[in-house]
Amino acid sequence: MSASAPEIHVLVVEDGNEYLTNLSTFVAGGIRYDQAQSGGAACDMALRLRPDVVYLDMRFDRTPFEELLGDIVAVTARFNGDVARARAFLQDNQGLFILRALRDAGYHGPVILSYDFGGEERRFRALSARDPALSYCPDYADAATIRAAIVAAAERRVSA
Repeated sequence: MSASAPEIHVLVVEDGNEYLTNLSTFVAGGIRYDQAQSGGAACDMALRLRPDVVYLDMRFDRTPFEELLGDIVAVTARFNGDVARARAFLQDNQGLFILRALRDAGYHGPVILSYDFGGEERRFRALSARDPALSYCPDYADAATIRAAIVAAAERRVSA
């Protein structure tokens, strides 16, 4: 990113502070970060702030149960009445529920899921076929890889 390039605005959506801390420390130059810690807050902030990119965690195991997005009744039925498995499913896949809520709310900009789809390439192909503005960056990615993913996502938004 050159000195004359405009600043990239990223909305970080996570249930803790690890991504925000690491991104603002190691992937900082020319990138400004805001944070939402729930799906509801992410939808509100994405529509109000119109970030260039949303950087979205997949797993939300620290979010209060009542703040998780998704239909717990339907998910529980899917797991034959096992509420514990349904809750774990909502936590493990909350990023996808938030992604859907962002799209339903009217945010159509690039979203980077922080998740390793390396072993689930078919799953990611199915997701990205329905949502071409979706990409991913593995949880363990280094700062240069994350920066490249953010810049590429922001460039897709500009050219769209």
